[in-house]
Amino acid sequence: MRAVFVQIKCEMGRAYDVARMVGDSVEEMSELFSTSGQYDLLGKFYLEDGQDTGLFVTSRIQTIPGVRDTYTMITFNAFGGGGS
Repeated sequence: MRAVFVQIKCEMGRAYDVARMVGDSVEEMSELFSTSGQYDLLGKFYLEDGQDTGLFVTSRIQTIPGVRDTYTMITFNAFGGGGS
């Protein structure tokens, strides 16, 4: 499995609705955060090896009502964890 981060820009006033719908309907979601800046939400999703990232984003995230735009970051390696 590999992690993919997707920043999600929502229609005005829809960020909490979108977050709820992502949480309810996207089983690949690991974590979802509200953020400041250009995008409203940052999601961490775990995709199976060989799962098409573009198809996942366009068919599972961009089709959620209230989503205006996405920005996807594909990861390569994870380093460390935990910490104090």
